[in-house]
Parts: sequence; structure tokens; C-alpha cells
Amino acid sequence: MAFVLGIDTSNYTTSVCLYDSEKKEIRQQKKLLPVKEQAIGLKQSDAVFHHTVQLPGLMEALAFAGAVDAIGVSTRPRSVEGSYMPCFLVGEGAARSLSAVTQAPLFRFSHQDGHVMAALYSSGSLELLEGRFLAFHVSGGTTEALLVTPEGNGFHCDCVAKTLDLNAGQVIDRVGVMLGLSFPAGRELDKLAGGCEREYRVKPAMKGMDCCLSGLQNQCEKRYREGEGKEAVAKYCLCYVAGALEQMTQGLLERYGPLPLLFAGGVMSNSYIRARFTERFRARFAAPDFSSDNAAGVALLAARAFLGANP
Repeated sequence: MAFVLGIDTSNYTTSVCLYDSEKKEIRQQKKLLPVKEQAIGLKQSDAVFHHTVQLPGLMEALAFAGAVDAIGVSTRPRSVEGSYMPCFLVGEGAARSLSAVTQAPLFRFSHQDGHVMAALYSSGSLELLEGRFLAFHVSGGTTEALLVTPEGNGFHCDCVAKTLDLNAGQVIDRVGVMLGLSFPAGRELDKLAGGCEREYRVKPAMKGMDCCLSGLQNQCEKRYREGEGKEAVAKYCLCYVAGALEQMTQGLLERYGPLPLLFAGGVMSNSYIRARFTERFRARFAAPDFSSDNAAGVALLAARAFLGANP
């Protein structure tokens, strides 16, 4: 039996998690960072400040009075050299302090590794830890397809396809804010698009298996200026993103063979995109609460490292 704490301080969510290995229970507390109305992001200095303010309250909300046996924390966006973002220093500093006081071992992971593990766990796909699989991490900060091999306490991830400009979550947020939605706009844009039954035939800009999404923002702005309704613009945006991801997926399956497909990241919680990929590729998805940024993945990875077995 072990109680494992997870901490993640990413853009744009502060999150903590407690995993009970005996009951197989996860308790999460998370809170979006505040973004001013009509803004499309935060400066890193502001993100660091808000994480520093929010993290203690979330820890208190876990209401855990026992001893923590191990701690997991995300310390960088991805597991590649040079991957760095100041906001992760808040979580790492808190985790190091707790580890020093409690003597609980500290395990460090990337934010991306946490997303992959959360998706494996919440989709009931832990058996994929026995071999290679393809994982898409699609969010405001990342749009990558990864060839994943479980390695040590985490994963070895080779980026095999990606966006060459804007991330999918970035363009969705920008289009959403243009349409008067609040940032981050993913959930509201999903609901808005549900009011449009039209299916758009799109031709995403691709270079090999990489996609280019910056032109989508311009197309959506043009459609809106010319009088197209908000629901239709939202649907067009999602059709385009889904089309680009489909072309990436099809190309990777042709190159690497029928490997299992796993999708993680906030964009992949979109109901329209999930339905398309479930029907066409029988893909596996993180449960909605595990798709957006969360500390559950790093807690589960730490539990796996501490216990020497899958959670």
C-alpha cells in the first residue's frame, strides 16, 4: 500500500493529485490560471505568480492527513534536452521541499510523460506499457505524434510528426476568443460547434506528415468577417484540426504499421474529434478529466517507480 502525491504546474493549470495504491483511487484538485478577458495567454512571470498563489490552497483541499510515501512532479514540458518552462519550477520547488521534510522519495517526469500515463490509465490501456505504441499529445502547448517505448520509470518518446507553426490548442483558443468566448476556449468552442450540422471538406496544409495550422486562424477570421455564423466557424475550425490530425495518423500507420493509438491533451477531449477518431481508427482516449492538464499522470508514474509495478 502506498499514498503517492503528484504535482503539476503547467500552462494553464495548477493541479495536485493523491493516488491510493490499495484502493486504486485518485483524488484530484486543479484550478485554471486566471487570464484576463479577451487575452489569449499569460506571460510566464504571471503564470509563476498564479501557481505560487494557487498551489497551497489545492494542497489543502486534498484534505489528506496521512503520510505520503512517494512524490511525483513534472519539471519540464517534454523529455528532450533543452525543454524548459519557468512555471514548472513552482511545482518542483514544492515537491523538493516536501520530499526533504518527509523523506519520501521524489520522482521527476516531463509534463508530456504525465499526459501519456494519464491517458493509458484512464482509457484502461495499461497493457500498452509492454510495448511500443503511437501517442498524440495535442494541446495549447504541444501538437506532436510520438513513437513511445516504455523505458525505466517513464517513456522514451520519439517525435515522428508535429505542427510546424501553431499548436492545435493555440488556434482553437484564438478562434474561440475571436468569437467572443473566454480563454481557454476549447470546451466552449466544442459546444458552439455542436449547433452546426454541416460537415466541411477541408484540405489541411501538410508537409509530409507534419501539419501547418496558422492558416486556419486566417481562414476562420475571413469566414467570420464575411458573415458566417459563430457555430459554423467553430465547426469549420474543428473539422480542419481533425482533418490535419487524421492525415498525420494515417501516414504514421502506413509507416510504422498497425500500432495501438493513444490520444492525450486537452484538444483530444473535444467530443467531435473523439467521435471521428473512434469511428475511423478505434483510437484510445484519455477520459475527459484526464485529457486536460492534470497531476494524475505524474502521480501514477511515481507510484509505478516506487512500487515496481503498474498502478
